[in-house]
Amino acid sequence: MKKIVVMGGGTGNFTVLRGLKKHQVELSAIVSMADDGGSTGILRDELGVLPPGDVRQCLVALSDSSRMMRSLMSYRFENGGLGGHSLGNLMLSALEKVTGSFERAVEEMGRILYIKGKVIPVTTHQVRLKMILKDRRLLEGEKEIYLSHEIDKGYSKIYLEPFPKPNPHALSEIKNADLVVIGPGGLHTSIIPNLLVEGVSEALRESHAKKVFICNLMNRKGQTTGYKVSDYLKEIVCYLGEDVFDFILVNNQMPAPELIERYAEEGELVENDMEDPRIVLANLLGELSEKKKGDFMKRSLIRHNSKQVTKEIMNIVDHL
Repeated sequence: MKKIVVMGGGTGNFTVLRGLKKHQVELSAIVSMADDGGSTGILRDELGVLPPGDVRQCLVALSDSSRMMRSLMSYRFENGGLGGHSLGNLMLSALEKVTGSFERAVEEMGRILYIKGKVIPVTTHQVRLKMILKDRRLLEGEKEIYLSHEIDKGYSKIYLEPFPKPNPHALSEIKNADLVVIGPGGLHTSIIPNLLVEGVSEALRESHAKKVFICNLMNRKGQTTGYKVSDYLKEIVCYLGEDVFDFILVNNQMPAPELIERYAEEGELVENDMEDPRIVLANLLGELSEKKKGDFMKRSLIRHNSKQVTKEIMNIVDHL
C-alpha cells in the first residue's frame, strides 16, 4: 500500500484527504501549528493549548464515523459565550488538558472518529508566525498576516517564534512516504509555516518520495496579487532550499463570468505561465462554499473539487 503524506492548510488538507481516504492508500496529514485566528486563537490565548482548528479539519476529513458525528465535530456555535467556537476545537482542547499532551489528544480523537490515517502536528511546541514587511512593520501572528493587504508590497522575513523543534513523527512520515502532496492552502499562513520548522525542508529534500505541488485556485488580494503558478513555485522553493517537485497540479477551468465578478473581492484566478513537463492541467473547480454562521474568520469561498484532485493524485500514485 502506497504511503501518501499531505501538507497544506486546514481547508486545503480537508479537500485532499476527504477524497484520498476512499482509496487503498496509507495517509498521513502533517499540520501547521501556527494558526491563531478565530476560535483557535481564542483557545490558544485563554487555555494555553496548541491550535486545534486545522487538526480538527483533518480529523473530520479522514473520519469513517457517522455523518452526524462529523457534523457535530464541525458544528460552530452562533452566539452566547461559545459564539464562534467549533465543538471539535473545544473537544480537542479539553482532551489536551485531560491527557496532558496535544499529540495524545489527537490520537484519542482519531479513535473516536475512526479515522483512516494519521494526523500529525508538525511541531508540538507553542509557536507564533511573524512577518516583517519591507517598511519594517511587524505582523504578529497568522491572523494579522492572513488579514494584511500589504504583503504584496514586499516582506523581508517570515519566521516562527520561538524557532521550534520538529515533531520526529512528522519527519519520519516524510522520510518513508511514497508521495508527498504540498498544498493547496494559504501561501504565507499554511504552506510556508510547515517549511519554517527545523528539519522539515531538509527531510523533503532528502526523501525519495515523489512530490506534488497543488497550486491555489485564487490569489489573495494584497498578498499574492497578480501571482502566477511560477510565482507560487518560486516562493515555496525559496523555503525548501531547492525545487523538489515532480508534478505541479494546476487548475485549467474557468468559472462562469458572473461568479468571477461575484467573488472578485477574494482576488483573481491563478494563471499558469509555465511550459514545464511537470505541469498537470485539470478541471479542478469545486462548488462554491458559503460562509458558516458564527465563523470569526473570512475564508476563501472558491474551493478545489475533491474528486478531481483525488483523480489526478491517484493517476500519479498508479504510476509510482
